[in-house]
Order: sequence, then structure tokens, then C-alpha cells
Amino acid sequence: MESDQPLSTSTGNSSEWSDSLNTLFASFLGWTLDAFDFFVLIFAIPAIAKDFHTDIPAVAATSAATLAFRPVGAFFFGLMADRYGRRLPLMLNLVFYSFIEVLSGLAPDYTAFLILRALFGIGMGAEWGVGASLVMEKVPPRWRGVLSGFLQEGYAVGYLLAACCYFFVFPKWGWRPMFFIGGLPALLALFVRYRVKESAVWQKVRHETWGGLGRAIIGNWKIFLYLTALMMMMNFASHGTQDMYPTFLKEQRGFAPRQVATIAIIYNLGALTGGIVFGLLSDRYGRRRGMCAALFLAILCVPLWAYAPGAVWLVLGAFLMQFMVQGAWGVIPAHITELSPDSVRGFLPGFAYQCGVLLASSVAYLEAVFAKHLSYATAMALAALTIFSVGIVVIALGPERRGARFGD
Repeated sequence: MESDQPLSTSTGNSSEWSDSLNTLFASFLGWTLDAFDFFVLIFAIPAIAKDFHTDIPAVAATSAATLAFRPVGAFFFGLMADRYGRRLPLMLNLVFYSFIEVLSGLAPDYTAFLILRALFGIGMGAEWGVGASLVMEKVPPRWRGVLSGFLQEGYAVGYLLAACCYFFVFPKWGWRPMFFIGGLPALLALFVRYRVKESAVWQKVRHETWGGLGRAIIGNWKIFLYLTALMMMMNFASHGTQDMYPTFLKEQRGFAPRQVATIAIIYNLGALTGGIVFGLLSDRYGRRRGMCAALFLAILCVPLWAYAPGAVWLVLGAFLMQFMVQGAWGVIPAHITELSPDSVRGFLPGFAYQCGVLLASSVAYLEAVFAKHLSYATAMALAALTIFSVGIVVIALGPERRGARFGD
């Protein structure tokens, strides 16, 4: 099967190998820079609140706006991906969200900033679904889990780069230049244009009319609802343990900006490692088993992650927490693209993912509100324990198609 050949040394030629690596690199880097653009805001929340003369929950709400508008991007760019191919919408989106990110750094007031972060959500929501479908359709089933982990942890690398940017840029120049750096992804569109080929699976199952595509989408409504529920819990887990953590370190634990950045770098190294490890394990033991094991172990990490008595133990807890949470996430690109039919793979997993984001988009805001009455540690710990427990149930009750052969 053509889509299963590129990374196989016995059947794939050098051109297919090169195209597969280029596709993986482009999608990984696109997701990395997308995440970087999102997380520079997370680090700068207190500073932005001060500049715009508002409070931390209000600025946290701009993060919620980004998450809430992600389904819009996934919807329109996902439809384009199934109708016109994966490459064109990927290139357009890279340019779009880079432009909006630069404008965010120029925002004159809170209202303009809020609108721009909502528009950025459209671009952020579009990138993952198109990029993931393009990569997963080009790699063989036996590699899919570990490469899924590698691809998904572009998110952790983006967070890590945002932490590095916060460490070096913020103390000298403030928060606005951090957003200017977020314009770099536009250059990646040129790489996609000249070095990445179109998906052979899409060429085989492409829809000739919008009506045919619409009927295919409606015909798969049951799997869409399940994927939305799954991605809601996964986004609760991710954003519930990440978005307010830098604020918790600064406001409750009293760490300086560079100390916060250093801790974030460490726990994102854990995230990067965990995604690849659990992605690899899912190839052997199954997607659901790998994800459930990761979330169960995350429950055990909550006390150390939120209530550790000293800095060393707190850093260890943060590292282990993100190792487990992003370990579960490392399985996601393979798992939900395998569950999606060939003819709607550009649209269905990405749109379900972003609808899950929408349903989970208020988690950072709610944690910030509850922290006013409890503490950041208690608000995040209660949220994490609830989310992980429900998430395990949703994953365990769902279907699995590990190793599904695309295009047959």
C-alpha cells in the first residue's frame, strides 16, 4: 500500500523516505511554533494585566478566547483539506496565524488584544488537524505510535521555546517582543510549498463535490461525538495542568521570572520524553492502555506537583506530571486519525479535537477564579484529580483501531 511505504526500507525509495521526513519535520515544526505562539501569552499574563490595567482572570480569559475559536479554524481549513488537499490549507494557515501573532504584540489595549487572541485561535485550531492527517497518512502503521508521540510533542517543544524566550527576552524588553518572534512560522510555508508532497491517501479517496464531502461527514456523526468527548477530556488535562502553572509558581510560590522559565523548561523536557515513550508503548500494548496508564500515573503525581514542600520536589513533581499528561497526548495523533475514515480524515479528527478544546476552554479561567477563594495549588489539584479520573473512563469505553491501514 502506497501510504505505508515511505518509511519502510524494504519497499520505499529514497524519494518517498525524503518526503516522509520532510512532512514530519514540517508538521512537527508547525505545531511547535503554533504552541510557542500560544504559550508566550501564558508566561506574560501578569505583565499584560498590569499594562492593560486589568486583572489576571481577565487576561486568562484571552487564553480561553483562543481555545474557544480553535474549532472555527479546524472547521474551515479541515473542509479545505478534504476537498483540495492537505498542503494548501497548511500553507495558508501558517501565514495567517503568524500575522495575527505579530499584531498581538502591537495591541494598544485589552479589547484589541482579546480580539486578536480570538483570531489567533482560528489559526491555531487549523494547524493540528491538517498537519496530523498529512503525517499519519504517510507513515507505516508499525511506526505510527512513536511518530505520533514525536509529532504531538512539538507542543511541548513550543512550550519549552516559549519558556526560553521568557527567560531571555522578557526581563530586558518586556512581553511585546515575545509576540513579534511568533511571526517566524510564515517562513515555514515556503518549506511546505517546495519540499512536501500531497498525501497519496487523499488523492485516492478525494471528494469531487462539496455534497459528497458533506454526506461523508454527516454519516460519521457517532465517531465524531466520541472523538469530541475524548478530546474535551484530553484538553482539560493538558490546559488544566499547564496554563496556570507559571502563574502559580510566581504568585503563590514566589519564584522570579527566570526561575519560572527554568522550571518550565524542565517540565517540558518531561513532556517531550513522555510523549515519545507512551507513543512507543502504544504501538506494542494498544492506544487505550497506553493513555489510561499515563493518566492513572498522573493522578499519583498530583500531591508532589501542587504541594511539594521544597523547590526540588516541586520541580520533580512538575516534570513527572507533564511526562504523564503529555505521554497520554503522544498517543492522540495516531489514535484519532486511525479512528477517522479516510475520506474525512482532514476534517474529522481536527474538528473533533478543536470542539473538545472549545468545551474545555474555560479551565484556566475557572482555576484563576477558584484560586482567589482557595489557592492556585488547591484549585489546580482538584481540577486535575477530577479530569484524570473521568478521562480514564472515557478512553477505556471508546473504540480502537491500532495499526489501521489507510487507503484500503
